[in-house]
Amino acid sequence: MARRRCLWFISAVCIFAAGCDKHPAKKPDPTKGTVTGIVLCADTGKPARFATVTLSSAPKSDAKIEQGNPLPSTETTTTDIEGRFRLEAVEPGRYYAYATLEGYLDPMRGLDFLRLNELDGDQAQELDAIQQWKNHLAEVAVQVHRTADISLQLERGAEIDGTVTYDDGSPAIGMHFQLLRKTDKNRWTGVGIAFFQEWSIPAVSDGHGRFGLTNLTAGEYTVCALIPSGTENSAPHICLGNTMRAKNAKTVKVETGETASGNDIEIPVSGLHSVGGTVSALVDARPVGHGTVSLLYADDREKARELSLPEDGSFSFQYVAEGKYILKVTGAQDAETKISESGTAENDAAPAKPAVLTHYADKEVSVSVISNMDDIQIQLVATQSGPSPKQ
Repeated sequence: MARRRCLWFISAVCIFAAGCDKHPAKKPDPTKGTVTGIVLCADTGKPARFATVTLSSAPKSDAKIEQGNPLPSTETTTTDIEGRFRLEAVEPGRYYAYATLEGYLDPMRGLDFLRLNELDGDQAQELDAIQQWKNHLAEVAVQVHRTADISLQLERGAEIDGTVTYDDGSPAIGMHFQLLRKTDKNRWTGVGIAFFQEWSIPAVSDGHGRFGLTNLTAGEYTVCALIPSGTENSAPHICLGNTMRAKNAKTVKVETGETASGNDIEIPVSGLHSVGGTVSALVDARPVGHGTVSLLYADDREKARELSLPEDGSFSFQYVAEGKYILKVTGAQDAETKISESGTAENDAAPAKPAVLTHYADKEVSVSVISNMDDIQIQLVATQSGPSPKQ
């Protein structure tokens, strides 16, 4: 699921995503300010040891924010054994501060991205993200050569536990997960964010097939196990209730600080097939190597899976349950082809004209899956051609 990200939230996301480095500690600077404080765990009253503290610039409600502007200023650090932290050389201004620690509420798991995506512009998204998480933020005013001292509190998150097995009784090891939460408008929104990783939820099932999904806000959820085949969009889903369709899945309700156990999922070994083939141009059968192929359920057009076309125009969905589907190709276009003065593809003997980009009409193909289908040919009709925008 593609989601736009507000600048305010992106500025902090890197702190949580795998592979991101935290900012190194800064030395005191008399032209800037300092922020110190302590982080406590609300459920124990004890220090939050080695928690991550994030300080992110507060957006101005009257400021004009344009797409592509630099990200807001962000500072991060880690608490010590006493739960205390210190940030030096902070640019003067207004900030929001919050802390994260495994087992406690995390904005990555708590924000409603479906709601954010419906807002027009980064500014509106930033302000709404802050509104959603305001009860967990502390506002900080940083002044030149002054120290601002704050106290942050972490609230224990909810957790959903269970086991994933195959239908032959063996544990399903290394499964990823998709988590959906019901919003206040009775819609389902994805939980988590895939930023520098392929999966929105980094948790995987262990050597016994057990899993724990932590740091959650109170609410109603459904859990789907994802066979680690491709990316989150292209991987097959088996959800609570042992259904491959999220809309038919069982749900589980959890309160803040509560652990809901026994949410088990069984993956069928038999009755799964591969669906694949090639997307090409109707006029000359050359591969179309850019675009998206979606696998939709035929009865209501719910999206089952999705993947991007590689250069050779091939696609393959693995572990597809038997049934009726629609293959839909959207946004298809050729890779750039440079045309020579003689009107043929670029060669060493003729000077080249600007590259030409050909776009194709979307197309749908109905398929009934009862066995492996690996040679489906989808041919597209060109709608327009023109110089590449890179030229």
